[in-house]
Amino acid sequence: MGANMARRLCDTGYTVTAVYDVDETKSASLGKELGCEVVTTPARVAERCTTIFTVITDDAAMRLIFAPQHVDSLLLHAGGRLFINCATLSPQIYVEVETIVAEHGGTSLEACMASSMSQARNGTLYLMCGGQADTFEAAKPLLESLSVSLRYIGKAGQAATVKALVNMVMNINTAGLAEGLGLGAALGLDLTMLRDVFSQTGAASRVLETDGEDMQHRAHDCYFSAAHAAKDSGIAVALGQSIGLPLPLAKATLEQYQRLVASGKGDLDKSAIAELTFPDRMHRP
Repeated sequence: MGANMARRLCDTGYTVTAVYDVDETKSASLGKELGCEVVTTPARVAERCTTIFTVITDDAAMRLIFAPQHVDSLLLHAGGRLFINCATLSPQIYVEVETIVAEHGGTSLEACMASSMSQARNGTLYLMCGGQADTFEAAKPLLESLSVSLRYIGKAGQAATVKALVNMVMNINTAGLAEGLGLGAALGLDLTMLRDVFSQTGAASRVLETDGEDMQHRAHDCYFSAAHAAKDSGIAVALGQSIGLPLPLAKATLEQYQRLVASGKGDLDKSAIAELTFPDRMHRP
Protein backbone atom coordinates (compact mmCIF):
# COMPACT_ATOMS: atom_id res chain seq x y z
CA MET A 1 0.00 0.00 0.00
CA GLY A 2 2.76 2.45 0.93
CA ALA A 3 4.71 1.76 -2.25
CA ASN A 4 1.66 2.33 -4.43
CA MET A 5 0.85 5.54 -2.57
CA ALA A 6 4.39 6.74 -3.25
CA ARG A 7 4.00 5.91 -6.95
CA ARG A 8 0.72 7.81 -7.05
CA LEU A 9 2.27 10.86 -5.39
CA CYS A 10 5.04 10.88 -8.00
CA ASP A 11 2.45 10.64 -10.77
CA THR A 12 0.61 13.69 -9.45
CA GLY A 13 3.69 15.89 -9.23
CA TYR A 14 4.82 15.47 -5.66
CA THR A 15 8.47 14.78 -4.90
CA VAL A 16 9.06 11.56 -2.98
CA THR A 17 12.40 12.26 -1.30
CA ALA A 18 13.07 9.06 0.65
CA VAL A 19 11.62 5.60 1.25
CA TYR A 20 12.13 3.07 4.03
CA ASP A 21 10.96 -0.50 4.56
CA VAL A 22 11.99 -3.17 7.04
CA ASP A 23 12.47 -5.35 3.95
CA GLU A 24 15.48 -3.64 2.38
CA THR A 25 14.95 -5.35 -0.99
CA LYS A 26 11.53 -3.73 -1.30
CA SER A 27 12.74 -0.26 -0.43
CA ALA A 28 15.74 -0.61 -2.73
CA SER A 29 13.52 -1.60 -5.63
CA LEU A 30 11.06 1.23 -4.99
CA GLY A 31 13.82 3.80 -4.53
CA LYS A 32 15.37 2.84 -7.86
CA GLU A 33 11.98 3.02 -9.57
CA LEU A 34 11.15 6.46 -8.17
CA GLY A 35 14.66 7.87 -8.24
CA CYS A 36 14.69 8.74 -4.56
CA GLU A 37 16.92 8.05 -1.59
CA VAL A 38 16.66 4.64 0.05
CA VAL A 39 17.27 5.08 3.76
CA THR A 40 18.06 2.54 6.44
CA THR A 41 16.23 4.05 9.42
CA PRO A 42 12.91 5.79 10.08
CA ALA A 43 14.87 8.67 11.61
CA ARG A 44 16.53 9.36 8.26
CA VAL A 45 13.12 9.60 6.57
CA ALA A 46 12.07 12.31 9.01
CA GLU A 47 15.40 14.06 8.58
CA ARG A 48 14.99 14.21 4.80
CA CYS A 49 11.25 14.90 4.50
CA THR A 50 8.72 17.42 5.77
CA THR A 51 5.71 15.11 5.35
CA ILE A 52 6.08 11.47 6.32
CA PHE A 53 3.60 8.71 5.52
CA THR A 54 3.68 5.57 7.63
CA VAL A 55 1.97 2.24 6.90
CA ILE A 56 2.86 0.10 9.90
CA THR A 57 2.06 -3.53 10.70
CA ASP A 58 0.78 -3.29 14.26
CA ASP A 59 0.69 -1.32 17.52
CA ALA A 60 4.11 -2.53 18.65
CA ALA A 61 5.78 -1.38 15.44
CA MET A 62 4.08 2.00 15.68
CA ARG A 63 5.22 2.52 19.25
CA LEU A 64 8.76 1.55 18.26
CA ILE A 65 9.16 4.08 15.45
CA PHE A 66 7.68 6.84 17.63
CA ALA A 67 9.60 5.89 20.78
CA PRO A 68 11.52 8.99 21.93
CA GLN A 69 14.30 6.91 23.45
CA HIS A 70 14.84 4.78 20.34
CA VAL A 71 17.98 5.52 18.35
CA ASP A 72 16.10 5.36 15.02
CA SER A 73 12.92 7.14 16.15
CA LEU A 74 11.01 9.43 13.81
CA LEU A 75 10.86 11.84 16.73
CA LEU A 76 14.55 12.67 16.34
CA HIS A 77 13.51 15.03 13.55
CA ALA A 78 9.85 15.69 14.36
CA GLY A 79 10.01 19.48 14.55
CA GLY A 80 7.94 21.09 11.82
CA ARG A 81 7.06 17.71 10.30
CA LEU A 82 3.65 16.29 9.47
CA PHE A 83 3.19 12.56 10.06
CA ILE A 84 0.30 10.94 8.17
CA ASN A 85 -0.25 7.48 9.60
CA CYS A 86 -2.35 5.09 7.53
CA ALA A 87 -2.35 1.70 9.24
CA THR A 88 -5.26 0.01 11.01
CA LEU A 89 -4.17 0.21 14.64
CA SER A 90 -5.74 0.53 18.07
CA PRO A 91 -7.35 3.96 18.47
CA GLN A 92 -5.35 4.64 21.63
CA ILE A 93 -2.10 4.40 19.63
CA TYR A 94 -3.18 7.34 17.48
CA VAL A 95 -3.99 9.39 20.57
CA GLU A 96 -0.55 8.60 21.99
CA VAL A 97 1.21 9.44 18.73
CA GLU A 98 -0.55 12.78 18.35
CA THR A 99 0.45 13.76 21.89
CA ILE A 100 4.09 12.74 21.65
CA VAL A 101 4.58 14.22 18.16
CA ALA A 102 3.17 17.54 19.39
CA GLU A 103 5.57 17.44 22.35
CA HIS A 104 8.42 17.20 19.82
CA GLY A 105 7.20 20.08 17.67
CA GLY A 106 5.40 18.19 14.92
CA THR A 107 1.83 17.37 13.90
CA SER A 108 0.15 14.08 13.08
CA LEU A 109 -2.93 12.81 11.34
CA GLU A 110 -4.47 9.38 11.00
CA ALA A 111 -5.63 8.57 7.47
CA CYS A 112 -7.08 5.09 7.72
CA MET A 113 -7.54 3.30 4.41
CA ALA A 114 -10.55 1.20 3.43
CA SER A 115 -9.28 0.24 -0.01
CA SER A 116 -7.10 -2.11 -2.04
CA MET A 117 -3.56 -1.94 -3.37
CA SER A 118 -4.83 -1.12 -6.86
CA GLN A 119 -6.83 1.79 -5.46
CA ALA A 120 -3.70 3.06 -3.72
CA ARG A 121 -1.91 2.99 -7.07
CA ASN A 122 -4.75 4.73 -8.92
CA GLY A 123 -5.38 7.42 -6.31
CA THR A 124 -8.87 6.16 -5.48
CA LEU A 125 -8.45 5.35 -1.81
CA TYR A 126 -11.28 5.78 0.68
CA LEU A 127 -9.60 7.68 3.53
CA MET A 128 -11.01 8.22 7.01
CA CYS A 129 -9.06 10.89 8.88
CA GLY A 130 -8.67 11.74 12.53
CA GLY A 131 -6.73 14.42 14.39
CA GLN A 132 -6.81 18.19 14.71
CA ALA A 133 -9.18 19.80 12.21
CA ASP A 134 -6.63 22.39 11.11
CA THR A 135 -4.05 19.65 10.50
CA PHE A 136 -6.56 17.84 8.31
CA GLU A 137 -7.35 21.01 6.33
CA ALA A 138 -3.66 21.66 5.73
CA ALA A 139 -3.11 18.10 4.50
CA LYS A 140 -6.31 17.95 2.45
CA PRO A 141 -4.83 18.80 -1.00
CA LEU A 142 -2.18 16.12 -0.56
CA LEU A 143 -4.71 13.53 0.63
CA GLU A 144 -7.08 14.37 -2.22
CA SER A 145 -4.39 13.34 -4.69
CA LEU A 146 -4.53 9.86 -3.16
CA SER A 147 -8.26 9.45 -2.65
CA VAL A 148 -11.59 9.40 -4.38
CA SER A 149 -13.41 9.86 -1.08
CA LEU A 150 -11.94 11.77 1.84
CA ARG A 151 -13.77 11.97 5.15
CA TYR A 152 -12.83 13.79 8.34
CA ILE A 153 -14.14 11.73 11.26
CA GLY A 154 -12.98 13.71 14.26
CA LYS A 155 -10.30 13.90 16.90
CA ALA A 156 -7.35 11.51 17.17
CA GLY A 157 -8.42 7.89 17.52
CA GLN A 158 -11.90 8.31 16.07
CA ALA A 159 -10.99 7.42 12.49
CA ALA A 160 -9.16 4.36 13.78
CA THR A 161 -12.27 3.40 15.74
CA VAL A 162 -14.45 3.66 12.64
CA LYS A 163 -11.89 1.67 10.62
CA ALA A 164 -11.89 -1.07 13.27
CA LEU A 165 -15.67 -1.34 12.93
CA VAL A 166 -15.44 -1.40 9.12
CA ASN A 167 -13.00 -4.29 9.24
CA MET A 168 -14.93 -6.07 11.98
CA VAL A 169 -18.06 -6.14 9.82
CA MET A 170 -16.08 -7.02 6.69
CA ASN A 171 -14.41 -9.93 8.46
CA ILE A 172 -17.73 -11.19 9.84
CA ASN A 173 -19.18 -11.03 6.32
CA THR A 174 -16.16 -12.93 4.99
CA ALA A 175 -16.52 -15.66 7.59
CA GLY A 176 -20.25 -15.90 6.92
CA LEU A 177 -19.73 -16.20 3.18
CA ALA A 178 -17.12 -18.91 3.73
CA GLU A 179 -19.61 -20.90 5.80
CA GLY A 180 -22.38 -20.46 3.25
CA LEU A 181 -20.24 -21.59 0.34
CA GLY A 182 -18.65 -24.34 2.42
CA LEU A 183 -22.06 -25.71 3.36
CA GLY A 184 -23.18 -25.44 -0.25
CA ALA A 185 -20.13 -27.44 -1.34
CA ALA A 186 -20.82 -30.08 1.32
CA LEU A 187 -24.39 -30.39 0.07
CA GLY A 188 -23.20 -30.86 -3.50
CA LEU A 189 -24.53 -27.59 -4.87
CA ASP A 190 -23.11 -25.83 -7.93
CA LEU A 191 -21.19 -23.00 -6.30
CA THR A 192 -21.22 -20.76 -9.37
CA MET A 193 -25.01 -20.99 -9.33
CA LEU A 194 -25.05 -20.41 -5.58
CA ARG A 195 -22.90 -17.30 -5.83
CA ASP A 196 -25.21 -15.93 -8.51
CA VAL A 197 -28.25 -16.54 -6.30
CA PHE A 198 -26.47 -14.89 -3.37
CA SER A 199 -25.76 -11.84 -5.54
CA GLN A 200 -29.46 -11.37 -6.33
CA THR A 201 -30.75 -11.80 -2.78
CA GLY A 202 -30.18 -10.72 0.80
CA ALA A 203 -26.94 -12.71 0.81
CA ALA A 204 -25.33 -10.15 -1.52
CA SER A 205 -22.34 -8.23 -0.18
CA ARG A 206 -19.15 -6.50 -1.27
CA VAL A 207 -17.26 -9.49 0.11
CA LEU A 208 -19.22 -11.78 -2.20
CA GLU A 209 -17.97 -9.68 -5.13
CA THR A 210 -14.34 -9.66 -4.03
CA ASP A 211 -13.91 -13.05 -2.34
CA GLY A 212 -16.65 -15.44 -3.47
CA GLU A 213 -14.98 -16.74 -6.62
CA ASP A 214 -11.63 -16.93 -4.83
CA MET A 215 -13.15 -19.06 -2.09
CA GLN A 216 -14.71 -21.37 -4.65
CA HIS A 217 -11.49 -21.88 -6.59
CA ARG A 218 -9.03 -21.66 -3.65
CA ALA A 219 -7.36 -18.59 -5.20
CA HIS A 220 -5.97 -16.94 -2.08
CA ASP A 221 -3.31 -14.63 -3.48
CA CYS A 222 -2.89 -12.00 -0.81
CA TYR A 223 -4.58 -8.61 -1.09
CA PHE A 224 -5.49 -8.39 2.60
CA SER A 225 -3.89 -11.08 4.72
CA ALA A 226 -5.58 -13.42 7.16
CA ALA A 227 -3.05 -12.27 9.76
CA HIS A 228 -4.18 -8.66 9.32
CA ALA A 229 -7.82 -9.76 9.48
CA ALA A 230 -7.09 -11.44 12.81
CA LYS A 231 -5.33 -8.30 14.08
CA ASP A 232 -8.18 -6.03 13.06
CA SER A 233 -10.92 -8.25 14.48
CA GLY A 234 -8.89 -8.35 17.68
CA ILE A 235 -8.89 -4.54 17.83
CA ALA A 236 -12.70 -4.48 17.53
CA VAL A 237 -13.20 -7.22 20.13
CA ALA A 238 -10.92 -5.32 22.52
CA LEU A 239 -12.96 -2.14 21.98
CA GLY A 240 -16.11 -4.05 22.88
CA GLN A 241 -14.49 -5.51 25.98
CA SER A 242 -13.32 -2.05 27.06
CA ILE A 243 -16.94 -0.92 27.44
CA GLY A 244 -18.40 -4.26 28.53
CA LEU A 245 -20.20 -4.94 25.26
CA PRO A 246 -20.17 -8.58 24.11
CA LEU A 247 -19.56 -9.06 20.39
CA PRO A 248 -20.21 -12.79 19.84
CA LEU A 249 -19.99 -12.71 16.03
CA ALA A 250 -16.82 -10.63 16.03
CA LYS A 251 -15.30 -12.93 18.65
CA ALA A 252 -16.19 -16.07 16.68
CA THR A 253 -14.71 -14.52 13.54
CA LEU A 254 -11.54 -13.61 15.41
CA GLU A 255 -11.22 -17.19 16.65
CA GLN A 256 -11.57 -18.50 13.08
CA TYR A 257 -8.86 -16.20 11.79
CA GLN A 258 -6.63 -17.09 14.73
CA ARG A 259 -7.06 -20.77 13.82
CA LEU A 260 -6.08 -19.99 10.25
CA VAL A 261 -2.99 -18.08 11.35
CA ALA A 262 -2.04 -20.84 13.80
CA SER A 263 -2.20 -23.34 10.93
CA GLY A 264 0.51 -21.41 9.11
CA LYS A 265 -1.81 -19.76 6.58
CA GLY A 266 -1.72 -16.20 7.93
CA ASP A 267 0.06 -14.91 4.81
CA LEU A 268 -2.81 -15.98 2.57
CA ASP A 269 -5.63 -13.62 1.69
CA LYS A 270 -8.50 -13.29 4.16
CA SER A 271 -10.60 -15.34 1.71
CA ALA A 272 -8.59 -18.35 2.89
CA ILE A 273 -10.93 -18.55 5.87
CA ALA A 274 -12.93 -20.75 3.50
CA GLU A 275 -10.24 -23.39 4.01
CA LEU A 276 -11.82 -23.93 7.44
CA THR A 277 -15.34 -24.49 6.13
CA PHE A 278 -15.09 -26.35 2.83
CA PRO A 279 -15.16 -30.14 3.02
CA ASP A 280 -11.92 -31.95 2.15
CA ARG A 281 -9.76 -28.84 2.57
CA MET A 282 -8.50 -28.22 6.07
CA HIS A 283 -9.10 -30.87 8.71
CA ARG A 284 -11.51 -29.48 11.26
CA PRO A 285 -11.60 -30.50 14.93
